Amino acid sequence: MTKFLLAGGGTAGHVNPMLALAQSLRSQDHEVRTLGTKEGLEARLVPQRGFELLTIARLPFPRKPSGYALMFPFRFAVAVSQVMKMIKTHKIEAVVGFGGYASAPAYLAAFLARKPLVIHEANALAGIANRIGAKLTKHIAVAFPNSDLSPAALTGMPLRPEILDAVAGYDKEQARLELGLNPFMTTLLVTGGSLGAKSINEAIIASKAVLNAAGIQILHIVGDRANLDEVSEPGYRRLAYCDRMDAAIAASDMAVSRAGSSTVSEFAACGLPAIYVPYPVGNGEQKFNAATVVEAGGGKLVADADFTAEYLATELIPAMSHSSSLRRMSEAAKSVGIPDATERLRDLVLAAVNTNTRD
Repeated sequence: MTKFLLAGGGTAGHVNPMLALAQSLRSQDHEVRTLGTKEGLEARLVPQRGFELLTIARLPFPRKPSGYALMFPFRFAVAVSQVMKMIKTHKIEAVVGFGGYASAPAYLAAFLARKPLVIHEANALAGIANRIGAKLTKHIAVAFPNSDLSPAALTGMPLRPEILDAVAGYDKEQARLELGLNPFMTTLLVTGGSLGAKSINEAIIASKAVLNAAGIQILHIVGDRANLDEVSEPGYRRLAYCDRMDAAIAASDMAVSRAGSSTVSEFAACGLPAIYVPYPVGNGEQKFNAATVVEAGGGKLVADADFTAEYLATELIPAMSHSSSLRRMSEAAKSVGIPDATERLRDLVLAAVNTNTRD
């Protein structure tokens, strides 16, 4: 049995793969603790999964001169010291990081404590914490083959096992019935993530009648902050949040979504073709997340500004109107999906520990 500290948090892209690995390691009787902040998503999700969450202060890297920037080196040193104490107190034998605010101090603490360090990068363009951490270890795993972290092992994105297991065993018509949809109608899944996507929501709502006329029903997940009422009518069901994403994926023939790393990886592993509309703000990593599956023919990429009712009428409807085309896209998506990503990452982590032990 090995005692692990898994560090990461802030967003689902950091927390979900961390929890997937934690569950896999625990299933093999390893001892797992996690490290995050009190403000991040991990503060809610980690305890729900039955893992202990150790916390340090939230320390974003400063991007311009300020009082915070002057104090940052001292606060960072304190955080590193705190993690080193945790490593000693809990007799941690290896550290695995997933990026986010808690990771950078954990990376330096593991290096200073001479513990094996493994880094997993979820996005094709690495965040600053993982770019720094990659200089401290040779054990690096990435979710996408076009990652800018190199050299690295392609493990894929650890996914929730309930998604993969349920989708594989679901009957499409049964999944549609459970979601209140027509079991025999071609189905489009629309999701902009937990916060929603205003441009996607508006284009879909404006196109309901046109899509329905083309024989396409819509399962529309608008996001908790969209401030749109739930609607259930023939050919259209709107939800703020869907806690049955396994059924939603199984029920659908195509999806429209942002291109977050977890979403792209889940859709590809399940063979769900998608129109990816990358988030237009930030460093543009989402378009690179979707690049591999799009190049394989398992999805299409459209800019946020170009995702309009006209695009839906001229591009999406024709793509969904031919079952043979959907089948080819599904097979292409699956060809680049990595359903065993959790096991791949776990094996890499255990190999890193064994290598360090021999050294």
